[in-house]
Amino acid sequence: MTEVVFEARGLTKVYRSGEVEVRALAGVDLELQAGELVVLLGPSGSGKSTLLNILGGLDHATSGYVRFRDHDLTALDDSGLTAYRRDHVGFVFQFYNLIPSLTARENVALVTEIAHNPMTPEESLELVGLGQRMDHFPAQMSGGEQQRVAIARAIAKRPDVLLCDEPTGALDSKTGIRVLEALSLINTELGTTTALITHNAAIREMAHRVFLFGDGRIAGMQVNETRKPPSAISW
Repeated sequence: MTEVVFEARGLTKVYRSGEVEVRALAGVDLELQAGELVVLLGPSGSGKSTLLNILGGLDHATSGYVRFRDHDLTALDDSGLTAYRRDHVGFVFQFYNLIPSLTARENVALVTEIAHNPMTPEESLELVGLGQRMDHFPAQMSGGEQQRVAIARAIAKRPDVLLCDEPTGALDSKTGIRVLEALSLINTELGTTTALITHNAAIREMAHRVFLFGDGRIAGMQVNETRKPPSAISW
């Protein structure tokens, strides 16, 4: 029986500014299973980034609950969420957040130096196809290469889950495919549960399951019986 990694029930998130109330999540029920690659698909403002931030321990839900295995994330305080992020979660964002004055190897080492059982920076960079670029600085690399350094940094601590927020949003289609190939390889080779949010409907073709978002809710779910590799996706 497949292990449930995340379980969310009745999850809501309300942001308030004075008398203005914005309901980002409006009762989300969700289960993510160990080892799967899921796509959370929807337009900007549909709530998918808010959900990802709550799953990753970057934000608190207003109501409902979310569990990561035997951890009730909604019951954790800030220090508890910090420990959860450190020990279990890797993040990949649309913008790479690399330190310009550090090489690719040194950017990844920032994570490996504080992780409990990390890969070496060299191992993680090899895994994303950057073995020959380890000692290059971000300014010497293309956008796709910088994003793959960010992925290597995220996976170097061997996270249980990898949460990706529009990882190809700033890239052209050819470069985006290289990034998606790296994410697919990590999911396959390491068995890392991977959730990828996007507004690009083509990316859904590489997922085990696709959750469709609209107005703060999951509007539908699609199972892909036959997944396509990133190189076969029609952008």
